[in-house]
Amino acid sequence: MEEFLDVLTPEGAHAGFSKPRNLVHRDGDYHRAVQVCIYAESTKQILLQKRADCKDSWPGLWDISSAGHISAGDTSLHTVRKELEEELGIILPEDAFELLFVFLQRVALNDGKFINNEYNDVYLVTTIDPMPLEAFTLQESEVSDVKYMSIEEYKMALIKKDPAYLPYDMDKEYHFLFSSLEKRYASDAKHRISTLQSQLSRYCPVNLTGEIGGVSDGDIKALSYTIRAAQILDRIFIEQECSSNPDLSSWLEKNGENSELDHLKLSYFRINKSPWSCLDENEAFLTTADSAIKSTKATVRSVHGWNGLEYRAAFPVIKPPGANFYPLDMDKAEFEAWKSTLNEQEKEDAIAFFTVIRRNATDASRGLFLRKYSEEYKPYLVDAAKLLNTAGDCADTPSLQRLLKAKAESFVSNDYFDSDVAWIELESAIDVTIGPYETYEDALFGYKATFEAFIGVRDHVATEQVRLFSGQLQTLEDNLPLADKYKSTNVKASPIRVIQLIFNSGDVKGPQTVAFNLPNDERIVKERGSAMVMLKNLSQTKFDHILLPIAKVCIAESQKHYVDFEAFFAHTICHECCHGIGPHTIVLPDGRESTVRLELQECHSSLEEAKADVVGLWALHYLLDQGLLSRDLEKSMYVSFLAGCFRSIRFGLEEAHGKGQALQFNWIYNKGGFELNSDGTFSINFDKVRDAVKSLCTEIMTVQALGDKAAAISLLSKYATVTPALERMLSRVRDAKIPVDVVPSFDVLERL
Repeated sequence: MEEFLDVLTPEGAHAGFSKPRNLVHRDGDYHRAVQVCIYAESTKQILLQKRADCKDSWPGLWDISSAGHISAGDTSLHTVRKELEEELGIILPEDAFELLFVFLQRVALNDGKFINNEYNDVYLVTTIDPMPLEAFTLQESEVSDVKYMSIEEYKMALIKKDPAYLPYDMDKEYHFLFSSLEKRYASDAKHRISTLQSQLSRYCPVNLTGEIGGVSDGDIKALSYTIRAAQILDRIFIEQECSSNPDLSSWLEKNGENSELDHLKLSYFRINKSPWSCLDENEAFLTTADSAIKSTKATVRSVHGWNGLEYRAAFPVIKPPGANFYPLDMDKAEFEAWKSTLNEQEKEDAIAFFTVIRRNATDASRGLFLRKYSEEYKPYLVDAAKLLNTAGDCADTPSLQRLLKAKAESFVSNDYFDSDVAWIELESAIDVTIGPYETYEDALFGYKATFEAFIGVRDHVATEQVRLFSGQLQTLEDNLPLADKYKSTNVKASPIRVIQLIFNSGDVKGPQTVAFNLPNDERIVKERGSAMVMLKNLSQTKFDHILLPIAKVCIAESQKHYVDFEAFFAHTICHECCHGIGPHTIVLPDGRESTVRLELQECHSSLEEAKADVVGLWALHYLLDQGLLSRDLEKSMYVSFLAGCFRSIRFGLEEAHGKGQALQFNWIYNKGGFELNSDGTFSINFDKVRDAVKSLCTEIMTVQALGDKAAAISLLSKYATVTPALERMLSRVRDAKIPVDVVPSFDVLERL
């Protein structure tokens, strides 16, 4: 049967048609292929195969372990597994394959009759020991022999252009195969210890407590069961990050006390909840060489005396943009093509918060299908639901009982509408936020929600003090610096609850949130509004340990005294309130109704965080003008905001808040609202800052109202960067060794 290949553009995108393999090479069409290198840790050897003499390209030469074209309609990961099985008789599970890099090979052979313009996805399989050569079953039409060769010898053969080996350009991408292996296995333990200690030092450990003395006995019992349910969400979130993440997590927990290095790996993993460092643009601080060792016996032909293969559970060096919500080898084009074949309800489910997209491994077409969270995470959610039901039975407060029971039901039904309404209406000394909410981890589309939990004790005095903000939402909407046609006339007032945080779990990795405005489900926001929770003890801790020290080195001496907690906390409140105003459900220029989230996709989170920040600053000044806030706040809110910029940008531009903050800083700086002083500090130009803030409010909300993704990309590309002025200030903060964020610990279960 003739093999067809998908034709690509020179940039590697699908051209929209396929051609027979021989014509693709005759015409020099761009196409895609896979390669896999099998590396044995214990001997530092790589498995090589000798290409059959009948091959139409590079016959009789030694090559990497396996390679092959990706047939039309096929996928990268399926192809690499298929090629290994066909050529060498090796059957390996998906988690054995690490996508290492992609490179473009351009070469003409056979007097120009065979033109190879080929994008290659290069995978690495890391085994502990070499496999016995007699275990392989060779495909005679493709492979004539196999051997293990030291990685250094193979590297030198390629560098010297040994004619017995298929040539690769060692001055370009293919060098990465060798450099990455050398780096991960030759790394000095002392250097890794020093690096991890430095990364950990950016977090300040704090213990957060809350007064539970006045809580009823029934609600105390409910609290204990609820925290145990929340602990289960950690395991779900670990799985949502990456398919091999649970194995990695278990391995690190098991081996964390073996050495100082292992302890540091575990400590930093617990903060990031993945092998990618949140504060380093998601750069991997672990490699597959640090991962779990797994074994499989049904891998190759049985060999007497050999107990089977041990391999490392792999994860990619680059964090997958779709986390574990989508197949690792699925791209946007495949998703959109699949979605176009669905009926209307299925299309809604495909982009819904509470579904994952999986690949049908048993279907010959290897097509996509969706699974509800209630099925994907069923063992975890059933256990969590039982605990929440028990908590609900114990609770004395009716609204708390209603919430806990509704959340338990939503975990098994996958319908979160009623439980989110119950959350909005919660009036209880114990405050519970638990379930799938934020979509930051879905950097591919921004569709899928991660599980998280925030449990605290209501601060009734502070809650009463902030009710002013929620009561002004419609007034703020009416006066937004935005064209009237884009404004809503039915903004729901968001209840504001201030709590003392006593436990969190799930998607609470890296930088800790000090407030949130939920739910994100536009149906509920439109019908019932949203609610806000402020974590006051966490806010105070960040202000004391981070913001004040930053202000000392970044803010001009004449304005340092304006930095205070009340201004910082007031803006945090306004930020969360302002998530509820501005464009959400929108009407596009073609008359179609949609939402900002669906139209802006992966740009939505960063732009929405920037909007809430800058509109929150605008709103504070508006409330000042109305006499609803003290004039004493006018200067301190801007100076505290400026200090906060340097705090948030340190989270990294891969994080939504950090990227959004960089956008704001650079815009306001370019408009003259922020000024760089001769001594290297920054200050506020009070004559210009208000207009700069207003103009950015208009810019962001207009992009949102139009659902203009191209404009969103342009705005973020231009302004969400670390400019020289900003880098100088961040360098001052680094030199001062100021923590980037805090790592909270909780003793509530011990106290209970």
